Amino acid sequence: MQGSDLEPRPLSLINVMIVDDHEVVRRGIAEVVERSDGMRVVAEAGSVAEALRRAVLVNPHVILVDLRLPDGTGIDLMKQLQTSAPTARPVVLTSFDDDDALAAALEAGAAAFLLKSVRGAEIADVIRAVAEGRTLLDERTLTRRRADHEDPTADLTPSEHKVLALIGEGLSNREIAERLGVAEKTVKNHITSLLAKMGLQRRTQVAAWVAAKESSSWRA
Repeated sequence: MQGSDLEPRPLSLINVMIVDDHEVVRRGIAEVVERSDGMRVVAEAGSVAEALRRAVLVNPHVILVDLRLPDGTGIDLMKQLQTSAPTARPVVLTSFDDDDALAAALEAGAAAFLLKSVRGAEIADVIRAVAEGRTLLDERTLTRRRADHEDPTADLTPSEHKVLALIGEGLSNREIAERLGVAEKTVKNHITSLLAKMGLQRRTQVAAWVAAKESSSWRA
C-alpha cells in the first residue's frame, strides 16, 4: 500500500488534552501538538465542567490547563482531576505569571508551567518530559540548583539586591515599599527584573533561594 494516509500511527502516542476558554488559543496549541512527533490532541475543553467530563472519556496523559476559566480556575480543575483522572499530568499554560496562583497550581499537582508566549517547540518538549514522568517545577530542586551553581544575583542592581534581601526576610511587596520608601509598583518592577536575571519564575522561589543560600553559608 502506498500513501502516508495508510501508514500506522506510532504505538506510544502521548494523548494531550487542551483546556482554554479561547477557541483561537486552543486551536493554535492543538496545531503545535499535532505537528509534533509522538503526540496527538484527544480532546479540547473551554471550561472546568467540560474538561472534567471529557477527561474521563479520553484518558489523556497530559492536560494543558489555563488558570482562568469561565466557571472556575485551573486550580479547581487540577484538584478535581486528582480524583477523576489521577493518571493525567497537568501542565499550566497561562498568560499570567502570578506568584500566588502558580504556587497554588504547584500544590494542586502541576508538573510544569508555561507562558503562552513560549515557542511551539518548547511546548512539545515539556509535554514529552511530563509524559515521561518528569516534574519540571520542583521548589527544592530549583532552589538547590540555583544555590549550588554560579551566583545568579551577579547582575542585580543595588536596589534589586535590597528587594531580594527583604523578600528573604518574608516581607510583602507593600512592606518592602514602605521599608525602602518607594512605590509598591516600583517594588513589583524590581521583582520582575530580578526574577528574569536569576532565571526564576515567581516570588516564592526567590524566598526559597535566599533561604537555601543562607543555610549553605551557615553550614560552611
